Amino acid sequence: MIALEGTTARHEPSGGKRGGFDMEGLVGYILLIGVLLSMTLIAAGVIWHWLSTGRPGIAYSISGMNLFDFILAVTRQIFSGAFRPRLFVNLGIAVLMLTPYVRVFASVLYFAFVERNLKYTLFTSFVFSVLSYSLFLR
Repeated sequence: MIALEGTTARHEPSGGKRGGFDMEGLVGYILLIGVLLSMTLIAAGVIWHWLSTGRPGIAYSISGMNLFDFILAVTRQIFSGAFRPRLFVNLGIAVLMLTPYVRVFASVLYFAFVERNLKYTLFTSFVFSVLSYSLFLR
């Protein structure tokens, strides 16, 4: 920490983080885990499809549904026991699409409960509501 002229330097035991909570680290882990899990699921589905059919690609369309419909369809497949390569690819796509959503949700909670900053909580909540609209309502 640099002390300005006429002031004394204070030692902050948490390294400048409020309450010792590392939000940047949490966001980094959310993004890393989301992307790695998504890549793993998609790769598993594509490799399984390739080994069972001899074709390396899966061609299908998911147009005409929002993310909520998409996740409901995937959930139904899981509970019906219909484990196929396409299910793993769909799970990977769902995880990839939900990763930034979870990141913004974690930011809303951080600004509301750790920082207790109303302005940032409102801004981040607005971003969260726009993401919710774009992912689930359209």
